[in-house]
Amino acid sequence: MLLLALDTATPAVTVALHDGEAVLASSSQVDARRHGELLLPAVDRVLKEAGLTLDAVTGVVVGVGPGPYTGLRVGLVTAAAFSSALGVPVHGLCTLDGLAYASGIDEPFAVATDARRKEVYWARYEDSRTRVTDAAVDRPAEIAERLAGLPVVGAGARLYPEAFPDARDPEHQSAAALAGLAAEKLAAGGEGFLDPLPLYLRRPDAQVPKNYKVVTPK
Repeated sequence: MLLLALDTATPAVTVALHDGEAVLASSSQVDARRHGELLLPAVDRVLKEAGLTLDAVTGVVVGVGPGPYTGLRVGLVTAAAFSSALGVPVHGLCTLDGLAYASGIDEPFAVATDARRKEVYWARYEDSRTRVTDAAVDRPAEIAERLAGLPVVGAGARLYPEAFPDARDPEHQSAAALAGLAAEKLAAGGEGFLDPLPLYLRRPDAQVPKNYKVVTPK
C-alpha cells in the first residue's frame, strides 16, 4: 500500500505519503491564497523525500471539506486527476475528521475551522475517530452554548476564544493524519469513505450579480 494524501480545504496546503504502517514523508504550508501554486510542488517534494515515484502510489486520499470553494476544489481536482492517470481509487474523507484524528482526544470534543464571513465549519466528536454530528457552518456565538465545556480543536477555536475558551491543537489540517485515518479504514475493510466530491455547505462567495445590465447585442 502507498497512499498519497492531500487536503486544500483549509489554509493549509498539506500532502503526505503513507505505506499503511507509517508516514513516509509529509509537507504542510499555510497559505490561504496559493493552493494551486503550492500543491503540486508539495507532491513532488514528498515523493522525492520518500525516494519514490508517482507510479508507486496505490491509492489517493483527499479531504472533501467543508471548505471555501476555490481552495477546496484545487485538492479535489488534483486527486481526481491522479486517480485517473494512475488507475487507482480515490478515497474521500471529511477534513474535520483529519483534525479530530490528529488530536488524539479520547473524550467528547469538537472541531472548528475558519469558514470566513465570521463563521466556522464544525462538528462534534465522541473521540478522535468518532464523529457524532454532520459537519455544519454557523457563527461561533450561535453554537457556543451547544459546545460549552468541550475542548475545541482547530483554527476556528483560536479565532474565536470568547466562544471556544478551551482551544486545543492541532490548529491546522495535516495530510499525514488524514492518511493515517485512511490506512486504518482500509485495514478494517474500507468502510466509511466519502465520495470525492466537495462539501461546500453554502454557496460560493463569487456569484453572478442580480439584475445586471445586458450589454451584448441581441
